[in-house]
Amino acid sequence: MISVTTKSPYAIKALAELARSGGTETPVPIGDLARRRDIPVQFLEQLFAALRRGGVLRSQRGVKGGYAFAGDPATVTVLQVVELLDGPFGRDAEGVLGEAAAAARAVMDRTTIADVVEREARDSGVAMYYI
Repeated sequence: MISVTTKSPYAIKALAELARSGGTETPVPIGDLARRRDIPVQFLEQLFAALRRGGVLRSQRGVKGGYAFAGDPATVTVLQVVELLDGPFGRDAEGVLGEAAAAARAVMDRTTIADVVEREARDSGVAMYYI
């Protein structure tokens, strides 16, 4: 099947916001992420719960709770997120659709959440500083 529901684009936006907001080290409240990216909190909670079960995120309860990356955002691919939320992408497609799916899989597999953050910053004209 070659399909991506609305879950994946929302999750990728939220993961980019999490990476941008320091969620690589400390948990960020899900309400903050939802508000910044204009995503319903309950919807984002469902997405992040699936990503936590898939090993992409870790969660922390309590006053200083929220979500953080389980590892480096530079190792989390867009394909990994899509397949955790929407299932296998284009694996059974044949012929020209199989070729299209393979091309899309290749792009998603080489694009990480860190790449998405960098692309968003470049597209918005904000300079990225690395220390």
